[in-house]
Amino acid sequence: MIVVVPCFNEAGRLAVDRFESALAELADVAFVFVDDGSTDATAATLEALRTLAPDRVRVLRLPRNVGKGEAVRAGVLDALQQDARYIGYWDADLATPLTAIGTFRDVLEARPGVEMVFGARVQLLGRTIRRRALRHYLGRAFATVVSTMLRLGIYDTQCGAKLFRVTASLRELFREPFLTRWVFDVEILARLIRARRGTNRPQPDAVIYEYPLETWVDVPGSKVRGLDFVRAIGGVLRIYGHYLAPGGWTAPRPT
Repeated sequence: MIVVVPCFNEAGRLAVDRFESALAELADVAFVFVDDGSTDATAATLEALRTLAPDRVRVLRLPRNVGKGEAVRAGVLDALQQDARYIGYWDADLATPLTAIGTFRDVLEARPGVEMVFGARVQLLGRTIRRRALRHYLGRAFATVVSTMLRLGIYDTQCGAKLFRVTASLRELFREPFLTRWVFDVEILARLIRARRGTNRPQPDAVIYEYPLETWVDVPGSKVRGLDFVRAIGGVLRIYGHYLAPGGWTAPRPT
């Protein structure tokens, strides 16, 4: 199992000790850290982490900042070259604890028809979900727009904790560069919907499992700002026009 962690100027807040603990406690997990053109000491921090477990930690350095989506895509394509049963990606701030990786894996093990497990930030009794009010309400508005556009009853597309079963179609979802820097999660879903529309392959609502997270804590220092909500809506409209509007692009089928 390989987890991709995109990093951009994370030297000041990367929880190295928590990654060290995960390497000790999650023996079947390897990490691919993608340095997305950082200008601080991120590269040195990641290299120090790699030396602790060189057989389970890889570091990819991108020559310039290309955005979270392309950093994740580069990491996933690298992971696909390895012999992994599951590949995922996780936000570097660890708003979602790394212990959830094992929980997501258990879902995939127990449900053979599920191809993707997405973390969902649902405030339920007995769970610790701490989000700033503005981000919560903007997030709910965004999720409603996306769910309506995709015609898919998904609660939380943007949680940065996802795990995929390695299948013949996974590579196709990540093969082409993303149109958007930040709402690439929506683009993955649009690609999946487009590729399976009108086929007898299992449809998105049958292969995606949203797991209500036990813990998610908004970590200070996020690079997402209120104005990004407006940009995100623009990105969603672009995604719709490219993948889902009548006469739009047709996804290549897996070979």
